[in-house]
Amino acid sequence: MKLKFLGAAKTVTGAFFLVDTENTRFAIDCGLFQGSKEIKERNYGEFLVPPETVDFLILTHAHIDHIGLVPKFCKKGFKGPIYCSHATKKLAEILLPDSAHIQEMEVARKNRKYQRAGKPLLEPIYRVDDALKCLEQFVPLNMDEIIPLHEGVEVRLRDAGHILGSNIVELWIKEDHHKLKLVFSGDLGQPNQPIIKDPAVIESADYLILESTYGNRLHEGVEKRKEQLKEIIDRTMRKGGNLIIPSFAVERTQDLLYDLNYLYHKGLLPPDIKIYIDSPLAVAATQIFQENTEYYDYETRKLVAEGKHPLKLPNLKFSVTQEDSVALNQIKGKAIIISASGMCEAGRIKHHLKHNLWRPESTILFVGYQAEGTLGRKILEGEKVVKIHGEEIAVKAEIERIEAYSAHADREGLLSWLKAFVSPPQEIFLVHGEEEAQSALAEIIQKELKIPVYIPEWGEEIELPCKHEQAEVSSLLAENMPKALEAEKLYLATMSIWHEKFARYWANGDYDKMIDDLKKMEQVLKP
Repeated sequence: MKLKFLGAAKTVTGAFFLVDTENTRFAIDCGLFQGSKEIKERNYGEFLVPPETVDFLILTHAHIDHIGLVPKFCKKGFKGPIYCSHATKKLAEILLPDSAHIQEMEVARKNRKYQRAGKPLLEPIYRVDDALKCLEQFVPLNMDEIIPLHEGVEVRLRDAGHILGSNIVELWIKEDHHKLKLVFSGDLGQPNQPIIKDPAVIESADYLILESTYGNRLHEGVEKRKEQLKEIIDRTMRKGGNLIIPSFAVERTQDLLYDLNYLYHKGLLPPDIKIYIDSPLAVAATQIFQENTEYYDYETRKLVAEGKHPLKLPNLKFSVTQEDSVALNQIKGKAIIISASGMCEAGRIKHHLKHNLWRPESTILFVGYQAEGTLGRKILEGEKVVKIHGEEIAVKAEIERIEAYSAHADREGLLSWLKAFVSPPQEIFLVHGEEEAQSALAEIIQKELKIPVYIPEWGEEIELPCKHEQAEVSSLLAENMPKALEAEKLYLATMSIWHEKFARYWANGDYDKMIDDLKKMEQVLKP
């Protein structure tokens, strides 16, 4: 078996991992490269694997750095199924056409300049038609079920706690009459985030492909972020400016709405402050969040059942049309404008930055990761002048950052998740991180957990030997692996049934029946 790292190797974006077995060839994710000009150039070149030779794709979640090159991959010859969670499919249906539209708009703008200068015109990476066509190949899978995908390949999607429908991918691959288990972490979420559930505990793996975005960082406590947000809002409003928040349309925007809703209902957010979501994509994503409550954690489901939906606010306004967005540029103060893209590389946020960056009374608040080379990273690192749409803009606004909004686990979150393995992996491959973060995380994993760690290069291919026995596996687990998997499957099925019963009882107000059933279960489970 061979594992090839075609993206997110010593960089955060462009996730794309190829697995070759004796029976099939498939890939995990197919993401857009974002960041420096050199990194982004990879989006325009040929794939490092012929798309027509790949049998199927598995997507971990619906962020563009994980799914953003899927339309191009299909356009270039990939004809197989694209497996993902149900929520990922729904989000991809809005994200991919939006990504294509942004590319078409950006290329059209650049081509007007190139034409005047007599330069060759550019082509977008893919068009809206390509994005819509590739969606026909999406096949949603249920989570927490072991599903055969191809001869010798079984998969199970587990909750990654990163965004709605995000997954850890467990793979069992049979070669030479032996099974090898690969686990792709996808992007792991930070525990105790609002709305979505915490990352699932994974019991075992032979090889783990682990993200390392914040491998050298610790986030401030999530519990403090509402207080930080309030302080920044109050300070900006006192100065008479606008609070501009570049935000990813999926998850980050909804997390902000959750906290703004909390502040409003506690009387800590003045009702005369207008809140604008200026992103058609974020508006559509928020609607998908509102409709898919089965992915919510207990606290959020409880709020919804009580009629206090955390994503709805009386002073919240959605800007959908271009005219709506342009009108926001006339607002000089008392407004919170949340807009995409989160790294300020494209979309409407660039116009809001152009109209507010030079104003000392305004504030730009970053709530997500800013890849190296992006406009967001330049602003965050203190550049005094930045170029937006060819115009130099002075940076005089107050620049703030709240790291607790990150949907990625920090160093301690990653280590805690690793320590929960009953049977640790033989080796860990670190991906989806900058080199400094990866080196720091590798060092601490090897020191605390004694697990070998390797940091692959872009395009590097590694052969994975089929070990007859998994290193560090307890003899009990090794001898009874089929029974262990069956027990785990039954446990997950039982939990799913209880989640559904709880939601139904709660929605109907059947509290006595709920208490009675739980007491009966307690008696059965007592030692």
